[in-house]
Amino acid sequence: MADKERGAAVDIRAVTKTYGTFTALDDVSLRIEPGQFMTFLGPSGSGKTTTLNVIAGFTDLTAGEIQIGERSVGNLPAHKRNVGVVFQHYALFPHMTVAANVAYPLKLRRVPQAERNRRVAETLEMVRLTDFAHRHPAELSGGQQQRVALARAMVFDPPLLLMDEPLGALDKKLREWLQLEIKRIHRELGTTFVYVTHDQEEALALSDRIAVFNKGRIEQVGSGRDLYDRPETLFVGRFIGESTVLRGPHELRGGETALRIGEDWVSHPGQPVGSGRQALLVRPEKISLLRPGAVTEDGLNTLPGLISEAIYLGSGVKYEVTLTDGSRAVARVPLTDEPFALGESVIVVWQKQDARLLPDDGSSEAAQSGEEQ
Repeated sequence: MADKERGAAVDIRAVTKTYGTFTALDDVSLRIEPGQFMTFLGPSGSGKTTTLNVIAGFTDLTAGEIQIGERSVGNLPAHKRNVGVVFQHYALFPHMTVAANVAYPLKLRRVPQAERNRRVAETLEMVRLTDFAHRHPAELSGGQQQRVALARAMVFDPPLLLMDEPLGALDKKLREWLQLEIKRIHRELGTTFVYVTHDQEEALALSDRIAVFNKGRIEQVGSGRDLYDRPETLFVGRFIGESTVLRGPHELRGGETALRIGEDWVSHPGQPVGSGRQALLVRPEKISLLRPGAVTEDGLNTLPGLISEAIYLGSGVKYEVTLTDGSRAVARVPLTDEPFALGESVIVVWQKQDARLLPDDGSSEAAQSGEEQ
């Protein structure tokens, strides 16, 4: 197994990129540790791909600094940064065989023929394409072509590998299989990986850490669990995983923050966050659904609503509930002998401490769906 120190650290320091009056990146700073799998996640236009292109050298900086390892690379052209790059659309040479495509970066670096052959063979074995060395790209499936592109980016042993939505053009089953392959390769190589995606599930499956981008800035950086369980902003909470978001007037009651939802009140332990409007975020697995009249324990929040959607998930059912103020609650519950019917009255129930109280930043449904706002 590769030495984890083979990967290079990446330091992004106060990077800004403007195009005329439009600011694509707004004072972005981030450190990526050697050997880490870092994912840039966010909706279209959020700045994640621009940041990747700035690191690669495909996009010039307006201000700030980029370091790869101990070297400042802001003024270096892309071909002198010794960085591997994998694109969504492969960019393979159609007239070359698989082996020739993979060998091309080594040929540019004037690596001797014997060494080229050895490295190509090792890399094709790593991506499980040894038997396809003499085929041309047109003879390969999309997943195979993407693995060729990955092999070509790895073969010269770069300390940093950048990937821009490399699985976006593939079907779901193949994409999930290749996610596992990429994770295995990262573990074996010890190279620093930086991966761009708008797919939250892909980010959670692959990453050591995730940087969530929004409107040219980084909203939060952390592990998938940190971002899911402890979002620092409502945008992050909505973008990472499904959620119920409750908004309404708030007041302090006996050391708790109470929010009015329609004609009802719910509460959360502790003080409001900041001085502005507040929102409660609750994850679907933290919510239970009861029929009216059921006895509930003390310390629970309850809200009445109507079942507006029921989606069978195999291991359970996802219910969408329309609350009295018109907002939507989402619950994932185990299969029961008496499923809820569309239009049925229910009580939405959760433990007070299971919600996250956050400043209301106005994040819309677009954040949760991954669309640009």
